[in-house]
Amino acid sequence: MKAILQRVLNAKVAVDGIEASSIQKGVLVFVGISVSDTEDDAEYIARKILNVRLFEDENQKRWAKSTSDLNLEIMCVSQFTLYHKLKGNKPDFHQAMGSKDSKVLYGRLLSILQTNYNPSLIKDGVFGAHMCVMLENDGPVTLEIDSNHKSSTNILPSQVKVE
Repeated sequence: MKAILQRVLNAKVAVDGIEASSIQKGVLVFVGISVSDTEDDAEYIARKILNVRLFEDENQKRWAKSTSDLNLEIMCVSQFTLYHKLKGNKPDFHQAMGSKDSKVLYGRLLSILQTNYNPSLIKDGVFGAHMCVMLENDGPVTLEIDSNHKSSTNILPSQVKVE
């Protein structure tokens, strides 16, 4: 699973000219799902979305605070084109998971985020729709997170075992 995180001042998604979703300051996340992705990949990406430090702290120290530290909004947008290969000048998307299965896994990613963060701060586009995505970058700051390059750092609050 791939996630492109962009630090934004605001973002919105429209379908057929009608606004479907919007956020203020936070992170816009484009999510691509490959044919080999599992729920473990969704959990890894969710951890990173919530914990990666993209923001300054109160002393203007860079890269000190995460979206969840600052209680900011998150908007996820499904984007199968993140899994492409070029055949000459034509993109090939055979590495992207099919729509039916990827919709389930994308929904699982959203569910994991909502379980481990304030659900009212998690927004998303319209899965499978042709969307107009508008955003105001902050920085710009853009990171690519790939679950194929997993590290075991960071755990989700729901994974903490209390004894």
